[in-house]
Amino acid sequence: MAAGTVAVIDYGMGNLRSVWQALVKVSEGREVVVTADPAVVAAAERVVFPGQGAMPDCMRELEARGLRPAVIEAARSKPFLGICIGLQMLFEHSEEGHVDGLGVFAGHVRRFPADRMTGPGGERLKVPHMGWNEVLQAKPHPLWQGIDDGARFYFVHSYYVDPVDRGGLAGQTDYGIPF
Repeated sequence: MAAGTVAVIDYGMGNLRSVWQALVKVSEGREVVVTADPAVVAAAERVVFPGQGAMPDCMRELEARGLRPAVIEAARSKPFLGICIGLQMLFEHSEEGHVDGLGVFAGHVRRFPADRMTGPGGERLKVPHMGWNEVLQAKPHPLWQGIDDGARFYFVHSYYVDPVDRGGLAGQTDYGIPF
């Protein structure tokens, strides 16, 4: 494997093709590989953990493919990007299916609380949250290079991460509650 490789973890779920295409476009000449091989994940310089789907199914597939140890080690030791449920799986526990995550970060994945789903004008907010939101940068981070503070990102989710250590947050938005 070439130095500078970016590994995109394939655990049988997720938006692999679109993530792979986006990374190839911005990878500055790095090789981008989609892999289910723990050894390839371990050898990669950088790792991307994409995802979509339900937490219990994602955790089951990650375990079945023997990727758990490689993902935990990569998240702790190298540049690592968790996208959607790929981020959520890094936390200790999820309300979705009441399943344990990987425990890389202390905290929980919570469902948007129905009683707090009210917009600034008093309108009822729908769950799942689907739409564009401004993201405020909490602190400088390489992730923000070339992205303006307050840039809009598209969200499709019913759950959000609630970390114990809020000092690690790179950005935040609001949908009835800040997250």
